[in-house]
Amino acid sequence: MILIADCGSTKTDWCVVREGIVEKQVFTCGMNAVMLTEEEMRSRMAAELVPELECYADAIEAVYFYGAGCISPEVCANVERAIRASINAQDVEVHTDLLAAARALCGRRPGIACILGTGSNSCFYDGEKICDNVSPLGYILGDEGSGAVLGKLLVGDVLKGQLPAELCEKFLRKYDLTMLDIIRKVYREPQGNRFLASVTPFLIENINEKEVHDLVLGSFKAFFRRNISHYAGRCAPEVNFIGSIAYYYRDVLAEAARECGYSVGTVLKSPMEGLIKFHS
Repeated sequence: MILIADCGSTKTDWCVVREGIVEKQVFTCGMNAVMLTEEEMRSRMAAELVPELECYADAIEAVYFYGAGCISPEVCANVERAIRASINAQDVEVHTDLLAAARALCGRRPGIACILGTGSNSCFYDGEKICDNVSPLGYILGDEGSGAVLGKLLVGDVLKGQLPAELCEKFLRKYDLTMLDIIRKVYREPQGNRFLASVTPFLIENINEKEVHDLVLGSFKAFFRRNISHYAGRCAPEVNFIGSIAYYYRDVLAEAARECGYSVGTVLKSPMEGLIKFHS
């Protein structure tokens, strides 16, 4: 029996798996391993996870943890110690959420794997490990095609009157926002990227409006130009995606791919299904 964790900044999905079948699924708060100490992670697991796994405490043989912020040996070691303090498993592996995407999307085949959610990321994966990665740089300098960047473009166009007046009014009415509200949430409150990503449902609801379609299409094309072009020639021009933005906007994503000379392969909302297959 194994335990697989897909850990983001806002929530963590834990699945107890026996021979490819999910025996139990638990959702806990997210943990960005860069932002939390080992003791803080241990405390959260003890409070939220351990009570849910009492029936499986002695049966879990291995833990495969994929998490946001697991980008250095030191951070991964902190996470591993926190897990071992909570779960008595013989084997514990800690990896980045980007490797989770690569394994879920490509299995043991080479390919290009991408994340399009609140943020964006991409890599070339050789079937075993990540061999190349263009730094995403975050929503201020990069993260093209992400929810945060789409939200940034949307609110910028609303506040500068670049969208038709009826669309601007519709947006402000839907979210009950004023210009001052938006400025405060982006510049003065923490995690402005999450606020920006939270307004992207407006885009998919109005995707048939030319201005909205062009905004989304342009950001996706920028993602291909500024990230995927770096991997040119390393494998077939098929690009695979995980994340809510890729999943809900997959038609526009495929359009952007075609215009940039690529094709879209597998698109998954989350990596867990693919990770269960990979580890089984």
